[in-house]
Amino acid sequence: MSQFIVSARKYRPQRFEDVVGQQHVAQTLKNALATDHLAHAFLFCGPRGVGKTTCARILAKVLNCSNRGADLEACNTCSSCKSFNENASFNIIELDAASNNSVEHIRALIEQVRFQPQQGRFKVFIIDEVHMLSNQAFNAFLKTLEEPPPYAIFILATTEKHKIIPTILSRCQIFDFRRISVADMVLHLKGICEKEGIEAEEDALHIIAQKADGALRDALSIFDRITSFSSKKIRYEDVIENLNVLDYDYYFQVTDALMAEDAPLLLNLFDQILAKGFEPDVFLTGLAEHLRNILVCKDETTLALLEVGESLSERYRRQAALAPASFLLTALNIANDCDVNYKMARHKRLHLEIALLKMCYINRAVAATAGAGTFEKKNPDGNAVEAPLPNGIVQGVRQEEETAVPEMASPSEPTPVQTQQPTPQKEASNAAELTSEAMSTLKKELNMGLKRADKISLRLEDFEEAVAVEEAEIAARESRLTLENAQAEWNAYADAHTSPTLRQAMTSAELRLEGNTLVAEFGLTMHRGLVQEEMTLLLDMLRSQLHDPEMKVRLEVDETRAAEIQAAAQSKKPLTVKEKLDKMCEVNPLVGELLERFDLKLDE
Repeated sequence: MSQFIVSARKYRPQRFEDVVGQQHVAQTLKNALATDHLAHAFLFCGPRGVGKTTCARILAKVLNCSNRGADLEACNTCSSCKSFNENASFNIIELDAASNNSVEHIRALIEQVRFQPQQGRFKVFIIDEVHMLSNQAFNAFLKTLEEPPPYAIFILATTEKHKIIPTILSRCQIFDFRRISVADMVLHLKGICEKEGIEAEEDALHIIAQKADGALRDALSIFDRITSFSSKKIRYEDVIENLNVLDYDYYFQVTDALMAEDAPLLLNLFDQILAKGFEPDVFLTGLAEHLRNILVCKDETTLALLEVGESLSERYRRQAALAPASFLLTALNIANDCDVNYKMARHKRLHLEIALLKMCYINRAVAATAGAGTFEKKNPDGNAVEAPLPNGIVQGVRQEEETAVPEMASPSEPTPVQTQQPTPQKEASNAAELTSEAMSTLKKELNMGLKRADKISLRLEDFEEAVAVEEAEIAARESRLTLENAQAEWNAYADAHTSPTLRQAMTSAELRLEGNTLVAEFGLTMHRGLVQEEMTLLLDMLRSQLHDPEMKVRLEVDETRAAEIQAAAQSKKPLTVKEKLDKMCEVNPLVGELLERFDLKLDE
């Protein structure tokens, strides 16, 4: 059986023109070779698997090539190139700084710099993972790196540029390597498939490239794994099964259900996804990415941001034509909020289901805030459907209240006749008169589902009058903020809490009142910390019960009490056996009588 060579090694670029996705680096190095403006020290930095070490080896090979072509590429026929291809070149020294990071290793490297190359013009030192060197090793390397012999070239490679000391950075010519784009990876994988005689679907190669996250070496490793599974034909289904990737079709179905407001189908799809073993947060991340892809398909100028195959790209375009931009932006905002709060949610599935239901009724929320009785939505076929709002959403606005005082009509104008049932035109007209505060109130009723508001009869003047009355009532409400009332509410909150530790901490506090600030002093810092964690709920309760929305609470530690408690704890020592017996006799005299009657004594 022949020895298998992984694709990352078998198809490692040997020429600058073969390097994938780093044309800016390759072109700069070739120009430097053409003009003979080559630096003596280079620093190649960037993510893993993007070609740093590969470019370093190609540069080292080109420097010592004796038959360099007009395109500034190595000839691969001279003795220097052959020895390099066979890993037998004495002019190229590679050092892995991850395992050779001490001062002694750098000193050994400096000793090798002293010797001129046996063959060729340059002696090239490639130090990989250079950020792993210790500070002492960096300092020992400084002088040689700054003023090396004319035949010495240093190429340093690292994935963590920020860990290299500034004195090293200032002595190197720095090249920043980019993450390789999905399109470049797919093109490279197609070339490998042609050479290996492998038939691969374009969507499958796109999944491999996206899973690699910008690292070509990772993409080639995944490619080898999929090839081992599916032999000479790589299908999209095989890739998503092996890489544990959720099928795009689920996201398209979920989005269709969201736009059709089909909540049962939406929840059933989510249950199917969980039954396949996917975590809720994985689905949430994928759905947000899907909505983002639909959004970029809304405009021709942003189609280049879509990193999927041609067949999927067409599906995205069709769905983007049906989805309003306002719907997509609101859904993305809900998904982002759900993702931020996901880790803190105790019932994670319910947390995500609530977010999905919010997305499902985005159009109705918009219609309610606009004051309309019906709204227009699009079904998956693209046809507009006028749907009535459900119970709990505003159906219309009555023109006048029955108890309202009629406005005075001018003598020249006839008095209008009021009808019991307003027309739809009048309802829409009055809807426009609602202020933003009233709209906000209606939207809250929609989202929380607390009330059924079939008809709302508010005019602008009545609304302003109601607000004024409520503000007057709030201003007339007397504050109950006194030390006695605050102490009573403080103790009531402590007694009602389930944590005995927090109850002990709150009851140990000494309260005093400074203006509208309630100051609580504790004898232990730990007690202060426990109450601080409960401060939000505690302060809301005190402000509500004491009728003082401006009230504040400040927690302090009494240093004197803290010192006394600490001194008492340090002075307390364990009782001896004799002290324990005396204590027992003091508490119960019968114990002493028993000792005397039977002449009992302690063992020494």
